[in-house]
Amino acid sequence: MRKHKSAVAAFLLSVCVMLDPVAAQETATPDLLDQLAQAEDERAADRLERQVRQEWSKSGSAAMDLLLKRGQDALDVDDIDAALDHLTALTDHAPNFAEGWHTLALAYYRADQFGPAADALERTLALNPVHFGALRGLGAILEQVDKPHLAYDAYSRVLTLRPHDSEVIDALERLERQVNGQTL
Repeated sequence: MRKHKSAVAAFLLSVCVMLDPVAAQETATPDLLDQLAQAEDERAADRLERQVRQEWSKSGSAAMDLLLKRGQDALDVDDIDAALDHLTALTDHAPNFAEGWHTLALAYYRADQFGPAADALERTLALNPVHFGALRGLGAILEQVDKPHLAYDAYSRVLTLRPHDSEVIDALERLERQVNGQTL
């Protein structure tokens, strides 16, 4: 009986962690996210986005931060296999670290593996629903697989978080006719 109580307690704890996804990351940035959503121009938005991304890249573990850095560095030099190795290890050891999943999604996307990339983006958004980079990536994948309505929705959500994203604005304009039809 005692074993079952421990198992139930562990299960409930894991469910609570899943329902409260990386609260430290999300609560560290609400002011920055508000400022980003209200940024006056693209320059201010870029500065605020860098600050948000910097906060999101803190896992709370030096070892996990190192794996993230190694994965990012491998992506920077187009060593996709090494990036996938580092980032898979990161997400295995820190499954509640949204930025690890987001960077893994980038690696999968660069390897033209859209299914695994979409899965990693789904995990990112489950952990951090306001991750504008993940929403943007999801929009790109949905556009690639010819789901213009869903891509448009994802891109629209990005603009509520980061209204000066010129590439997302261009994507929305590109998809406008497919999604809303041509006006007469």
